Amino acid sequence: MPDEIEVIVPDKGEVFDIELEEDLLEANRKIAEENKQLLEKHRIRAIDVMGSVGSGKTTLIERLIGLLKDKYRIAVFGGDVTTTIDAERLKRSGAKTLQINTGKECHLDANLVRKALSKIDLNDIDVLFIENVGNLICPAEFPLGTDSRVVVISVTEGPYTPLKHPYIFMEADVAVINKIDLAGTMDVDVDELEAKIKKVSPDIVVIRTSCKTGEGIEKVAKVLGLL
Repeated sequence: MPDEIEVIVPDKGEVFDIELEEDLLEANRKIAEENKQLLEKHRIRAIDVMGSVGSGKTTLIERLIGLLKDKYRIAVFGGDVTTTIDAERLKRSGAKTLQINTGKECHLDANLVRKALSKIDLNDIDVLFIENVGNLICPAEFPLGTDSRVVVISVTEGPYTPLKHPYIFMEADVAVINKIDLAGTMDVDVDELEAKIKKVSPDIVVIRTSCKTGEGIEKVAKVLGLL
């Protein structure tokens, strides 16, 4: 039996700038609660869509807009480090769009969302999708004030993503396993992948989709209370 790999972890209080980090997270939580109250006041249902680059976040939102645009007035905040590529694509789908560029930060935060909310007419929106920056780590720690948090993973990311990045699944309400049409090609067992998600977050709702074909999109909308 090979020797076990040694794992180095910080002791309590050893991480640099831990006090600053805790202050920052608490400040974000307070603004997130203010955002939530503002959205509730205007009866806007808001969904934070998280996941890796290439997992299918944009296509999922695009599909949901196509399904729901005759029922709701929809807006999208597109979060990215640079460019407006995804926001322009979603605008073509029929939603009001606003781009949030973080510069070098790997996640959106509640303050950036608060700024974006101040730039749109909240009386003209029923549903708001917020596409977070492509990342499976940082967004989990920064709630934005939304009703629901969705994490999208694809079978192309391999079978171990939920075990390697458990926290984002613990913080999400819904997990979307996307690109199931490629499961055979990628040699990924979708049942096992779902079991790993449930292992780290037993209460999460897991939905299997192929955003390319549209499979599972209606179920996502129903779970989010939009149908």
